[in-house]
Amino acid sequence: MGTLSRPDHDAALARELATWPVGSAGVMVVGPRGRLGAAGEVTTAYPWASVTKLLTALTVLRAAEDGVVDLDEPAGPPGSTVRHLLAHASGVAFDEDRVVAGPGKRRIYSNRGIELVASHLETRAGWPFEALLHDGVIGPLGLTGTVLAGSPAHGARGPVTDLARLAHELLAPAALSPALVADAVTPAFPGLAGLLPGFGRQVPNGWGLGFELRGGKSPHWTAPASSPVTFGHFGRSGAFLWVDPDAGVACVSAGDTPFGPWAAEHWPVLATRVLDLYGSAAPPAA
Repeated sequence: MGTLSRPDHDAALARELATWPVGSAGVMVVGPRGRLGAAGEVTTAYPWASVTKLLTALTVLRAAEDGVVDLDEPAGPPGSTVRHLLAHASGVAFDEDRVVAGPGKRRIYSNRGIELVASHLETRAGWPFEALLHDGVIGPLGLTGTVLAGSPAHGARGPVTDLARLAHELLAPAALSPALVADAVTPAFPGLAGLLPGFGRQVPNGWGLGFELRGGKSPHWTAPASSPVTFGHFGRSGAFLWVDPDAGVACVSAGDTPFGPWAAEHWPVLATRVLDLYGSAAPPAA
């Protein structure tokens, strides 16, 4: 991943980061040709929490490409499939095996659903999920500082530089096939309503396969001006990754302070600044 960073833009990112009530954090911005800007602690390994779900989803999708699993084969609660589990549409509860809705009826954000789909892949492949994750995603994408230390729904940790590599791959696929990325961010079971953690009920609450889709959600953790096709995820640990294909830019962050009202306030401000500085409509770099 190349570097096209400008000192004045890095300084602008640093000023935004300095307003956050955190102990330490890092931010990086990437475009199709590589790194555009950075501020803060970008080489420190931080917990990714639910941003882990993107790694897990990509691992499952690579396995589907290879014919190890079929996205529409049964998995999880009765009537549910691999696709339902990845899209938080299986009906399984947030953190337990209890079923609270029929498959495809509601968008119920579920750590347990992601754990079930990882376990299903592990059984079908005959390999530990951590090995599948490394061979399918972490290794090919060069995420050398990232490890899975716990649940495939929320157990990854790594530096902001690795988050940026992941974002760059999603913006300009090379190790992953463009068709795989397109499948991941295509609306799955469109129209379902549900709660977006930290931001309340959304109608609809759009999701792809592991990836949250911005659509017209309000309130939201990206910028008010972010394209509806923006996709990504954030984690309770205070990490996030978003990609705006229309603007040709992606932004990532991680730090030492859990998500809370501070993040709901500051993340959209940062995203607005990133779009102003780096979006496709912004003036070209000098």
